[in-house]
Amino acid sequence: MHVPLPSVVVLVACLAALPAAVPRAQAPAARTAPTETRALWVARTSLTSPRAVSEMVSSARAAGFNTLLVQVRGRGDAYFADGLEPRAAALASQPESFDPLARTLALARPLGLQVHAWVNVNLVSSASDLPSSREHVIYRHPEWLMVPREIARDMSLLNPKSLLYLDKLARWVRSQPGGIEGLYLSPIPAGAADRTVQVIADLVTRYPVDGLHLDYVRYPSGAFDYSREALEAFRDSLLEGLDARERQRRGRAIGADIVRWAEQHPDEWEAFRRGRLTALVSRIRESLTRRRPGALLSAAVYPDAARAASERLQDWSGWIDRQLLDVVCPMAYATDASTFTEQLTAARRAARDVPVWAGIGAYRLSAEQTIENIRIARRLGASGIVLFSYDSLAASPKGPGYLSEVSRAAFGG
Repeated sequence: MHVPLPSVVVLVACLAALPAAVPRAQAPAARTAPTETRALWVARTSLTSPRAVSEMVSSARAAGFNTLLVQVRGRGDAYFADGLEPRAAALASQPESFDPLARTLALARPLGLQVHAWVNVNLVSSASDLPSSREHVIYRHPEWLMVPREIARDMSLLNPKSLLYLDKLARWVRSQPGGIEGLYLSPIPAGAADRTVQVIADLVTRYPVDGLHLDYVRYPSGAFDYSREALEAFRDSLLEGLDARERQRRGRAIGADIVRWAEQHPDEWEAFRRGRLTALVSRIRESLTRRRPGALLSAAVYPDAARAASERLQDWSGWIDRQLLDVVCPMAYATDASTFTEQLTAARRAARDVPVWAGIGAYRLSAEQTIENIRIARRLGASGIVLFSYDSLAASPKGPGYLSEVSRAAFGG
């Protein structure tokens, strides 16, 4: 899939706005990853009680895994203590003293398991089950939520603080068949990006995690973000540096319809949105290096780098060029071995010298298929594997024997 080339002026402006990359050679020595990373994505549903956390850690250790990617920010909430966002509603039955991340660290570290904080970056809410806390970002700052092109003009006429605004957006997302996971925070408004960086900075400052794992660090599709704040920021970037007469001339040519700025400059618009997401990743990289020296930064990405950049505006190949990631986790969730091989081969090529942990969609596979994919990943030179997910593999119908079977065949356990 082609990636449109932006005009020179806008490209230079976008690149100039990005913080400088953090060269690996100048960063403090990173924590040493295991010779082969054998990781599990652990969804927040396994963090809702002390017993659930204990069973998860014990099961992972018994099955020969050495790394846990623990989802501590699921939907703009906190599965850890005293966060800047509301405590997760799923923890309501637990005492305030229960801290899922702290307990995971306390149990996993003595057993030799590394713990990485898994955060959903842009996805902040379900569209069908809205958060109960009025402190949630979707209520405090609905103007920061991504808007699809289809309803952009209608949304631009509404007051974002009105109940109609959030309701209209949520209803539209719910109406889409099998496509949009929920409500996304935009990386474009300055306040929204600041908030995301602050939430993550607070987390990695207070918890001695071995790494930070970014998920949903993308747009739902290329049809987002047409929110008024994002469109106005784009307009301002186009007019920056022009004299007053030229600014007025261009403004008259476009008219009052804010969406037309994107429609009249499609290549620049795509580059602008992609650049703002890259800028957010760069700020997270800088913050992590400063606050938790040596912690690894990884990201779950679409395996095809070109399609990720054009369809989700997730330019992870560019992030590698800027030395923003320590590890890439391509979500190679194919159900047949040949397609998995193609996905991982493409991701390994795009990752160049950056380690790849092959993301395996084990929830869709038999134990035999998962074992085969692990062996394929090794042959292709992956530095490790990540199974999605502990929760789906430990629960019925797969049962507790699934992880043991994988362990015996793939890890010699």
